[in-house]
Amino acid sequence: MIDKSEIQREVEKALGESDKFVVEIKVKAGNRITVLLDSDTHITIDDCVAVTRHIESAFSRETEDYDLTVSSAGIDQPYKLLRQYIKNIGREVEVTLADGSVFAGKLIAADMDKIAVYRKTKVKKVETEETREIPFNEIKQTKEIISFK
Repeated sequence: MIDKSEIQREVEKALGESDKFVVEIKVKAGNRITVLLDSDTHITIDDCVAVTRHIESAFSRETEDYDLTVSSAGIDQPYKLLRQYIKNIGREVEVTLADGSVFAGKLIAADMDKIAVYRKTKVKKVETEETREIPFNEIKQTKEIISFK
């Protein structure tokens, strides 16, 4: 089986000094490799193709066959890295906590330990504002809320 750390090393070489970064690499049985990328700005299909070609040039299929998928971390995917939280400050998010509760609002800050989410609510004509700091160890997942307003 192809070693995940070797794939990581090659992907980082391919990305170089760009603003692109690895979100996740999975190597499953049968050498089914999935590489998810993100960027501080944007990811294009050409970026994914370039990384695919780099990996294919580094690992011969004749030595060990594999199935490779390189794609961007989709908008429907939960955030996995602090860098993704920082990139998405200002966006509406839904945070599912370890206890199963959900807190939704605007992501306003993120650091190594926690995130801060702000929300306004209106109940019976009474408007309230709340900013909640949520430690990472209490977060099960955070996803962007997709709005077509």
